[in-house]
Amino acid sequence: MAAIRVSRILHATTAEGPGLRTAVWFQGCSIRCKGCINPHLFSELGGFDMDPEKVVGEAVSHGVEGLTFLGGEPFDQAAAAGNLARLAQQAGLGVVCFSGYQHEDLAVRPDADELLKCTDLLVDGPYRADEPEAIRALVGSTNQRFINLTSRYADFDPVRTANRLEMRVAADGSVEVAGFLQRPELQDLTARVGASRVWRRNSA
Repeated sequence: MAAIRVSRILHATTAEGPGLRTAVWFQGCSIRCKGCINPHLFSELGGFDMDPEKVVGEAVSHGVEGLTFLGGEPFDQAAAAGNLARLAQQAGLGVVCFSGYQHEDLAVRPDADELLKCTDLLVDGPYRADEPEAIRALVGSTNQRFINLTSRYADFDPVRTANRLEMRVAADGSVEVAGFLQRPELQDLTARVGASRVWRRNSA
């Protein structure tokens, strides 16, 4: 089974979608939205390879409800990400997938078929810095859509959901951040903590 190329994996977070989740940040993005807060994930050369079976096994051992795919761009690794999503659903886990592509374009891509079939909630659309989102959680611009491909997360309401921020301080003093931050908020946080010691994430 093909490995996935990831930037990092965070287990047991409540900041990346409904319930307790394992968040998987995919390395590499061909869309490269202007103003993206994760430009360090654009290159395919960073990150490391992970066995999808190992990811799911670790997620199950952490007692999570589901997986969230972030980027980078999961559909740039559609086949491998599709395998991961299928294994997750076979283990009883839900799948939320963020993509800069639109659902209509993904639906006609043969390589995206498995990942779409095994995704419960798709959050689609490129980040547009000139259309900032001020109401819904988890997204950065108003064009981005929440599309329920199954009924699993039909009750999730991004309007009534508050953005969460999690910080984890390791024994070596490094800090991991999970959750959604707009660029000014992230800049303020990294200035306070030390940008070189913070893992950065924005779902847009």
